[in-house]
Amino acid sequence: MHADDLRGLIGRVKRGDMSRRAFVRRMAALGITAPMATQILAVSGAGSAQAQGIPEYPHSTPGGGGHLRMLYWQAQTLLNPHFAVGTTNQEAARVFYEPLAGWAADGTLHPILAAEIPSLDNGGLAADGRSVTWRLKRGVKWHDGQDFTADDVVFNWEYGRNPATAAVTAGSYRDVHVRKLDDHTVRVEFERPTPFWADAFVATRGMMIPKHIFGDYVGAASRDAPANLRPVGTSAYRFVGFTPGDLLQAERNPNYHLEGRPFFDTLEIKGGGDAVSSARAVLQTGDVDYGWSLRVDDETLRRLEAAGRGRVDFQPTGGIEHIQLNSTDPGTEVDGERSHHSTQHPAFRDPAVREAMGYLVDRDSIQRFIYGRGGEATPNFLNNPPRFRSGNITREFNVERANAILDAAGWARGRDGIRAKDGVRLRFLFQTSVSAPRQRVQQIIRQACQRAGIEVELKTVTASVFFSSDVGNPDTYTKFYADMQMYNTTMPQADPQLFMNQFTSWELATRENSWQGRNITRWRNEEYDRLFRESEAELDPVARAALFIRMNDLVVNSHHVLPLMNMRSVNGSANNLRNVLTGWDNTLWLLRDWYRVS
Repeated sequence: MHADDLRGLIGRVKRGDMSRRAFVRRMAALGITAPMATQILAVSGAGSAQAQGIPEYPHSTPGGGGHLRMLYWQAQTLLNPHFAVGTTNQEAARVFYEPLAGWAADGTLHPILAAEIPSLDNGGLAADGRSVTWRLKRGVKWHDGQDFTADDVVFNWEYGRNPATAAVTAGSYRDVHVRKLDDHTVRVEFERPTPFWADAFVATRGMMIPKHIFGDYVGAASRDAPANLRPVGTSAYRFVGFTPGDLLQAERNPNYHLEGRPFFDTLEIKGGGDAVSSARAVLQTGDVDYGWSLRVDDETLRRLEAAGRGRVDFQPTGGIEHIQLNSTDPGTEVDGERSHHSTQHPAFRDPAVREAMGYLVDRDSIQRFIYGRGGEATPNFLNNPPRFRSGNITREFNVERANAILDAAGWARGRDGIRAKDGVRLRFLFQTSVSAPRQRVQQIIRQACQRAGIEVELKTVTASVFFSSDVGNPDTYTKFYADMQMYNTTMPQADPQLFMNQFTSWELATRENSWQGRNITRWRNEEYDRLFRESEAELDPVARAALFIRMNDLVVNSHHVLPLMNMRSVNGSANNLRNVLTGWDNTLWLLRDWYRVS
């Protein structure tokens, strides 16, 4: 479909000649998902982006639901959403903190602390794309009884954008300006027309912390706040106790701002263990009500499901399990910092080595024998929504081709069979978190590398350490003190703007920003930076999609990133648990609506 054709259809919706549902069906026939079609209408002013598919909550009286037991095999370590590097820390923070809006399973927005979703129709979206006005829900109180107001929203902007705070949310706040219009209205202003306005204050990066609690802990003092481990939020559950790396406990908030919520009286999140034991506890023995991220081979999941006590829920996502090839030298220190962006990796600086590595990834076998229903093999880093997926990339598993590339580039085998050139041996340290599927993938990659004259040493790190934000720990994935590493990057909204900023030069993870920058590979490319800046201001949805496809192709063709699987969220629930899950936000995004049936 040409851009003019798309604009014509949008115009028909605006005039009332075509329904929103008919527009979505038309887009689906062209391979554009319902979430993306809805967002196109919202950006163009032809319809609201408010979620339509939230299940009806059946209870009018809160409480009485007893105890909710959840198991997260990657244990949470802190409870401040602005420092939540790993998904488990984000999930734990979401128990207590709420954003203005969250992303539903259909990729549309659902108001939480906002009174409504901004649109052109209600005056929330500026026609020129330079601002969005949020009207806040009235009567919301923090867990300590203080009122939630626009001052708290402005404070979160100031807190997140402060370089000395070194927040993981910085990318969502540093390039916008936030004004308080009154006690229950704020306006987010952009320097230029901005097509993706639903970033600041939304979903994972939009969780609100209270000004009156954190106001004295901004910038360099931010890590010293007692509330980093003792949260005071606005959610349906309030804090009871927390042992980092082990157990989180909460109880029903009797003053919650939504009628009839929550159902459960108390809840706990037990951390640690492994994915297999989590799957067994929810699917086979029934010891817990919910098991998060059951990254277990599909054969095991099917066997455990046969016990009949629980079910596995799969949700499509934009998440990508991938391998990173370090663009910097992890063995050299610059001013006391390893993997410094001023260095180059001794072997991966050669494009031939990176290209050969790309041929040593057997994606089809990884899907067939390990992930099954939990993911889909892909050569692309950006996979969803489908209109952003590149059709230009193809990849094959071909050990012979990898050998030919290395031979031609002068990487000769030594007596021990390991290739070397100019004193540099192809011997790599390959790290990832402790996870049975990931360890099996490591073995598959190492075996293929051996056939190409590359020696690979495998390293596994406990998940709570690997994904920790502990600036003193050398084994976190953000430091990347290895040659290769593997993990899943989640995509917490149905738009690639935030997802793809992880390859921009200004997001480098460094000691200066406490390794909180999102560019972990330290790969830099001027053309990529330029395309990303263009995408931030491109209001034409077709032209904007083309920009992201070009960005994907630049990253993938650099061979510093080797995509493996477009992941689905895989969670286990007791048969009598009714939860509201999504692949575009935290799985606990609407915990207030969870309940149990008899």
